[in-house]
Amino acid sequence: MFFWFLATAILTIAWVFKDPRFDYRLLAVGAVLPDIIDWPTGWRVMHSVVTSIVLLAIVMLVTIGRKPSRKVLLGLPIGTFLHLVFDGAFTNTEMFWWPIGGWEFSAEALPVAARGWWNVPLEIIGALALFRYWGRRRVGL
Repeated sequence: MFFWFLATAILTIAWVFKDPRFDYRLLAVGAVLPDIIDWPTGWRVMHSVVTSIVLLAIVMLVTIGRKPSRKVLLGLPIGTFLHLVFDGAFTNTEMFWWPIGGWEFSAEALPVAARGWWNVPLEIIGALALFRYWGRRRVGL
């Protein structure tokens, strides 16, 4: 899954912040980062809300007194939080709250793998939504 997470993150932030100057690059990275790290490694670290909270805290601490840098870097943890929401990671308590419930990783499949063929229509919806969003931005709508 790629387009689903990009579209949901970008459209959510565009709708909430309504800031035409928002830098979507790190948001896009954060939106796909949990699957990029957890899928090949077998870990479930990035599908934990604790990891997103720690990432947000690091960004806030590292950018104290540097507002322009903070505005750009905040896209990364926001993207990881949105990935958790639109992946449905919260439906697996053990994975979502790792390591609070213990240090062992959940043995269950990642939500994206558990959905199986349902990923195909979600990817199509995501690709179409991105295509429409960027088409509207170019013409100034």
